This record gives sequence, C-alpha cells and structure tokens, in this order.
Amino acid sequence: MYLYNSATHKKEEFKTRTPGRVEMYTCGPTVYGYAHIGNLRSYITEDVLEKFLRYEGYEVNRVMNITDVGHLASDADTGEDKMLTGARRENKSVMDIAKFYTDAFFADCAKLNIKTPDVVQPATGLIDEFIQVVSGLIGKGYAYEAGGNVYFDTSKLGRYYVFNDHNEEDLAVAVREGVEEDANKRNKNDFVLWFTKSKFEDQALKWDSPWGVGYPGWHIECSCISMKYNGEYLDLHCGGIDNAFPHHTNEIAQSEAYLGHPWCGHWFHVHHLNTNSGKISKSKGTKLTVALLEEKGYDPLAYRFFCLQSHYRKGLVFSWENLDNAAGAYQKLIRRIAALTDTEGAVDEEAAKRLKEKFLTQVGNDLNTSMGITCLYDVLKAPVNDVTKRGLLASFDQVLSLSLLEKAAALREKEAAQAKTAGADGFTVQGGGDPAIDALVLERAAAKKAKNFAEADRIRDELKAQGVEVTDVPGGAVWKRV
Repeated sequence: MYLYNSATHKKEEFKTRTPGRVEMYTCGPTVYGYAHIGNLRSYITEDVLEKFLRYEGYEVNRVMNITDVGHLASDADTGEDKMLTGARRENKSVMDIAKFYTDAFFADCAKLNIKTPDVVQPATGLIDEFIQVVSGLIGKGYAYEAGGNVYFDTSKLGRYYVFNDHNEEDLAVAVREGVEEDANKRNKNDFVLWFTKSKFEDQALKWDSPWGVGYPGWHIECSCISMKYNGEYLDLHCGGIDNAFPHHTNEIAQSEAYLGHPWCGHWFHVHHLNTNSGKISKSKGTKLTVALLEEKGYDPLAYRFFCLQSHYRKGLVFSWENLDNAAGAYQKLIRRIAALTDTEGAVDEEAAKRLKEKFLTQVGNDLNTSMGITCLYDVLKAPVNDVTKRGLLASFDQVLSLSLLEKAAALREKEAAQAKTAGADGFTVQGGGDPAIDALVLERAAAKKAKNFAEADRIRDELKAQGVEVTDVPGGAVWKRV
C-alpha cells in the first residue's frame, strides 16, 4: 500500500516497524457536544484505512483517545476548557456531559458503520501517566515551570515545524484575533503541559501534582495514551488536517523529547468538509449532525457513500444537493445488487482474483476510495455469474462498509411483501410492507366495490388516524405514512 505521509510531503510505500502489525493511533473527539458530519468524515476515512489494512492481512492495534479535560477554546492554550463550556450550557457536571456525548459519538459511529477502535481511553483515566511524562520532560531539560504552569521548551528542539515550513512571524503569539500572549512562555511556540493557573478560575476537574493542583494540557494526552497502548514506536497517526499544527506538531516534540528517539513513522491527515460558506465546525454553531440527516430522511450510509466518492486529501463540499445526488446513486447501486439472483453455482476464481487485485491496487493507491466505489460497478458489469459478483461485493464491503448485501436483501424483502399483497380479483396494494395496513386497504377496496361507502369511509378514517394516506390508482391503491 502507498500512502501520502504528511511529515515527508510525499506518497510512500507504507511500512511498519514490526512486519505484519500496525500500531495505529487516531485522535478522538472532544466530547462537549454532538459530533458534526465534518468531524465524522475523518472517522469514516480512518475506519476505511483500518479495514483496508486488515483486508491486506495486517494485524492492527488501533487506539483512540476521548478528550474530556484540558482542550481549551483556542488550540494556543487560551480560553476556557471546552468541557466546562458544555457543562455550563446544559447545567450538568463535566463528567455527565462527557459520558452523554461519548455515547452519542459512538451511536453516530454505529449508524455510519465505523468500527470502534481496539482501545478507547478517556484522558481523565490516565492522569498519573501524564504527570510521569511531564516530570520526565522537566528532568531531561525540555520543560520548565513558570507562573504556576509547566511548559514545553521548543527552543531545545533542532526542528519544531514538522509538517509545514512556516514563517516565524506567521505563527507569532497574539497575531490571531482572540489569542492573548502568555507572558509565562520563554518562547512564543512553547505550550502548556500542565496547568495550575489559567485564564479562568473555575476549572471543574483538578488533580494533585508535583506542581500544585491542576489539570493536563490537551497535547500531552495523545502522546501518553499512545505510549501506553501502542508502545514507544507508532506506525501510523491519523487525524484531521486542522490538528497538524499545533496539536500533532506538539505531540511529536514532547514524545520524541521524552523517548529519545523518532516516534511515529507515518502521518495521515484528512482534509475538511466544507460548505459553500466555509469549513464546518462546532464553533461556528453549525448543527449538521447525523441526527439532522436522519430527520431529513437520509440514510446515514448515504453520507458515508458521499464521503467515499471523494479523496481524503481534498476538501469536500457539502450541500443538500450534493448529498441528494450521492443518496440517489447509493440507492441505485443497492437496487442493482438486489437484482442479482441467489442461484447457486461455482465461483469464477480466476475472474474473482483479477477483480480483487484491481481493488487492492486502486484503493491501495493512497486510499483512493472513489476508485474502490468504481470497483463495485466493475463487478456488476463483469461477464461472470451472480454468485461470483455477490462474493466480490461482500469482500469489498469489508473495507467500504456500505452494508451492500444487507440493504439489497432488505429491498428485495420489502418489494416481495408488496408484491404478495393482492386481492382475489387482482387488486394490488403498494406501501411500506406492513401486512396490517395492507389488509385494511384491501378491506376498504372490497367495501367500495360492494358500494358500502360508509364502511369504506370508516376504514379510511381509521387509516388516517394511524398516519396513513391512501391513494387509489388503476388496478389497486398506494399507501404511505404522512
């Protein structure tokens, strides 16, 4: 497999320190509100990456953090803790907020067929480990105390800007609106490892430490969680492109300073989901969530399909029109798969091998999921029997996770139920496949045929009370819930 490496700015053959095993870390959510669909684009992409690595035969140990303390409003260590903001907004405790939105996040992931990582670790569960690493950095001369806080000293590094060649002036503290200079810092790029004093006094979660009662900075948690569960060497670190600086830059700085050797071999960053007005983010107040998609009648997997049609290193523009187009294409794909027969037969092993090799090559070229979708259509068009096609679709769906055969089976069952609902005289009923509703519609038709209009009206009113609208059509009736 070849993957673009953000640290080297080029596509490289993916290699691991231990052959056949991938130590993989993905930055998890800050659980102070519902994840928006822009966040979830990254998790969908990382899910496909993990599943493709397993498909290729790797053993994968994927670790994810849950940020439930220490992520301040600005990534430059200023402002209020986002968790405290959420708790105050809903008049609940920080830990209640954390649990509620952690559960909500994984519920959304389940709807999008995103696999839960092997290890999920909330930041509040490893405070002792954070203190140990911060103490170690002080002991090695990479960190210092000032104004009650502990800072990482970036001047001790040979190279700080790992992912981009920034101009020093462009990243000077206080050049961005709302970012205040921290007078305790020796250098403008230094960052907080442990807070005992900050811009606000009512931090909800605090712990004893050698430097006083306080709480960890945001950046230290990912390094420590990865070291604990992935070991001293990490093969693959994933996250959104907005985390490359300063979060991932700071992770590298503190991890390599503490360990004394290179830490992570490959960095994988997913680009933004945008609207026509810009990047989707919680801070803008945008409420584009999985729940909203469902309220508007979209299958969450149509959104997954929408994401897979684009490359992860390109910005993806969201609009309802674009999602409609993806949802329509997804439903047409399901319908084509539903039309395949269930007849038995021998799998065309030679053709299957050829098509699978194409899938591995295409998706293995920097996780090109759009070409993976194309491979599904290649299977459907291939001059092979339906047994071979169904087997290949099931195989590829181990990676794409679009529930192709399950959705196709459900569609066939629904249409079969509708087709079976017919009166003795050929009067047919089409609807949602509910036998009880179908029976009432047939009874209404029989009453009308017998000119018993009072009974027909009674049944119509009964259906209406159940939220069902019936439309008469030539040779039958169509019903729907309204």
